[in-house]
Amino acid sequence: MKTVGLQVSHKEAPSGVVVIELAGKMMLGDANAVEDLITRLLQEGRRKFVVDLSGVTHIDSTGIGKCIASLGKVGQAGGALVMAGATGMVREGFRVTRLDTVFRFYPDVESAVAAI
Repeated sequence: MKTVGLQVSHKEAPSGVVVIELAGKMMLGDANAVEDLITRLLQEGRRKFVVDLSGVTHIDSTGIGKCIASLGKVGQAGGALVMAGATGMVREGFRVTRLDTVFRFYPDVESAVAAI
């Protein structure tokens, strides 16, 4: 049985905020897709991002590292990146690494889009 890795998609909210939807396991090899997507969207002129973690079941240090790298790239471009929908083990991963003090977390995409 093959395990399904990370599924990454995105859509643009009416306000121009890009919502990046993640589903599955954000681990080792698959985590690169998030940073690659954000890099491409920054090149296209996008500056506001919400990362929807509600569909993520697992995250490892590589996944968290890609979130940090993405936050840095967006910050350098003068943009904003916030997290939405993180629960359970995923939210705990950010808490134990104290990165919940670096990222802004919102309970859902709607509140994150409204705040950014």
